[in-house]
Amino acid sequence: MNSNQCSFCGRKRSEVQMLISGNDGFICEECIEQAHGIVKETNSATGGSAAADTVEDLKKPKEIKEFLDQYVIGQDQAKKQLSVAVYNHYKRLLHAKDENREVEIEKSNVIMIGETGTGKTLLAKSIARELNVPFCIVDATILTEAGYVGEDVESILSRLLMVADYDVEKAEKGIVFIDEIDKIARKSDNPSITRDVSGEGVQQGLLKLLEGSIVNVPPQGGRKHPDQKYIQVNTQNILFIAGGAFDGIKEIIERRLNKQAIGFSAEKLNKVEEEEYILSQLNAIDLRKFGLIPELLGRFPIITYLDKLSKETMIRIMKEPKNSIVNQFVELFKMDGVELKFTDDGLESIVEETMDKGLGARGLRGTTEKVLEDYMFNIAAKKKIIINRKNTQF
Repeated sequence: MNSNQCSFCGRKRSEVQMLISGNDGFICEECIEQAHGIVKETNSATGGSAAADTVEDLKKPKEIKEFLDQYVIGQDQAKKQLSVAVYNHYKRLLHAKDENREVEIEKSNVIMIGETGTGKTLLAKSIARELNVPFCIVDATILTEAGYVGEDVESILSRLLMVADYDVEKAEKGIVFIDEIDKIARKSDNPSITRDVSGEGVQQGLLKLLEGSIVNVPPQGGRKHPDQKYIQVNTQNILFIAGGAFDGIKEIIERRLNKQAIGFSAEKLNKVEEEEYILSQLNAIDLRKFGLIPELLGRFPIITYLDKLSKETMIRIMKEPKNSIVNQFVELFKMDGVELKFTDDGLESIVEETMDKGLGARGLRGTTEKVLEDYMFNIAAKKKIIINRKNTQF
């Protein structure tokens, strides 16, 4: 052991700033930095934890739901179905490794239906935090049929590859959340005579991705670089979760159930319980009527819906999640040494205003910003601010 040089790179003591001694050698500060970089890279590549090798190592659906409960309030039915789908996805990956398997387990893609601001995207983002497989969220509104202005369907996988640092094997075990799936519904009930390039055309393009096939993926997304080499990705083990508001689906279900309000019965049908009952009757027939093609629906065996948010749930959303709006603003004001407090009637007023606008939970932040606008502008004027119903007049 030479005490005058680094045991890793061989640099002499005079060439480095420091040499740290161990049991059988010395290491310089540059080698320490390099080693630290490698460890950090490996951790981020595996999501901070190694993938599970046995079913016992996997997080059970109950545990996944408990994690989601910290970030998403309510929507128990959707959280339950999503937790089961993700757990089964992990089990499929483990099962695929078994060389003696006789049965091949097919994947169960999920489609989530719910009004704007009920928590579809939040559920997807929250579950991404918990997973150690590549996860990406893509927007269906930007997709068009191949050859038209817009993004090709394959660009969905380009995004997943990017998240997986272009490690194809890792990307092939990923999860993709396709947002705004309802925006690619076909425009009329009859098959289109003219080209429906951002509707039916995209749905047909998605079929091969969802089913499980080998797809040529342009690494830079789109076909704008004709000289780029394609990357082959097998989508058989990629789980697809789709979400959409499906505005008007309630009327379609009512029509099928013969529950449309006529005359005096209109008031009775407007009750929240009735609304929840109607949504719980949702099935593939209604989605087909809405404009999704049967071939696409067949590839989404799990259909789940998100309840409309009640006033009580909205108040809980304001203050209960880990990163709740109340906590965020309290933290913002605290940075300036200002103590911010919301009273119960103050929160109620903010929720009522947001519900009047019909924006769902997504609108809560905008309403709160509006209430606190003047306080934020004159941030140094007060050391303690209490937000009650009186000072939340809109």
